[in-house]
Amino acid sequence: MKNIILIGMPGSGKSTVGVVLAKRLGYHFIDSDIVIQETYNQTLEQLIEAHGDAGFIQIENDVNKNIEAEKTIIATGGSAVYGAEAMEHFRKIGTIVYLQVAEENLAERLGSLKERGVVSNGKTTVREILEDRQRLYEKYAQITVCQDHKTLRESVEELSALIETK
Repeated sequence: MKNIILIGMPGSGKSTVGVVLAKRLGYHFIDSDIVIQETYNQTLEQLIEAHGDAGFIQIENDVNKNIEAEKTIIATGGSAVYGAEAMEHFRKIGTIVYLQVAEENLAERLGSLKERGVVSNGKTTVREILEDRQRLYEKYAQITVCQDHKTLRESVEELSALIETK
């Protein structure tokens, strides 16, 4: 398997699980949000403020569709699924895994949506944002793993087992 691309809502554990999974599998690790910030020398919050949600989605799509990697865990931003070109690119270079978390658990994990640099597309609550993205996560996912009530270790073990059998 070439790469593992993690998608899901902000707070679903993509970066945290991704780093530990990369160590366990002997893979590299890329956090696409950090690649965006380094490319533009601005935080996600600053980029969203300057370009709006639609502008940020285009920036994210452009950066993500150009990520080239081998044997890498790629943790995407929660809004990466709005970029069709990037998601098709990810499908070509690896396996897309949706880290699913129930709405009530997300609200607990997230904190401030604005400070976190979350694209809201005019939505104001975690529920609305999740409802807006859910079908896209399901559309692109080749593997779905529910993160609810799991420790980091349990999540990594489950993902490792799924990946090793794929």
